[in-house]
Amino acid sequence: MTVALRPMGEPDLDTVVSLEQELFAGDPPWSERQFRAELAGVPDTRWYVVAEDAGEIVGYAGLLLPPLPGDPADVMTIAVAADRQRGGVGTVLMTALETEARRHRAGEMLLEVRADNDPALAFYARHGFERIAVRRKYYGGGRDGLVLRKWLRAGAAAEG
Repeated sequence: MTVALRPMGEPDLDTVVSLEQELFAGDPPWSERQFRAELAGVPDTRWYVVAEDAGEIVGYAGLLLPPLPGDPADVMTIAVAADRQRGGVGTVLMTALETEARRHRAGEMLLEVRADNDPALAFYARHGFERIAVRRKYYGGGRDGLVLRKWLRAGAAAEG
């Protein structure tokens, strides 16, 4: 795969927001203002990257960093252009998020996903995430969300 990762910046927002609207139209998608607010927290509390192939943004991801060692890191978003899904871009992004979470000594990673998003649930299961809670009517249209967790530290499950 020829995808390369780099930090997300303001010049990327037009493309990222366009992808967001295409991929998450019913959830509802994040706005440009929300992305700008998230980028304002970089690098202190947040970490955002884009995946590029031949200069074209084909995916993006973001992580809320743990405030203290052992605290959870939260996957804020992860998305891959529809024509590049199931080609490994998501794995590259998820691996980068996990590496950054570990670098900040997170004890676990958390995320929310629509309960009816079977492809995403299968992706997260392949990456070691397990269901820990349901958020009733969390998404647009009254759809439930699931909270998923992946432990990052040995013994963390026994401690938590």
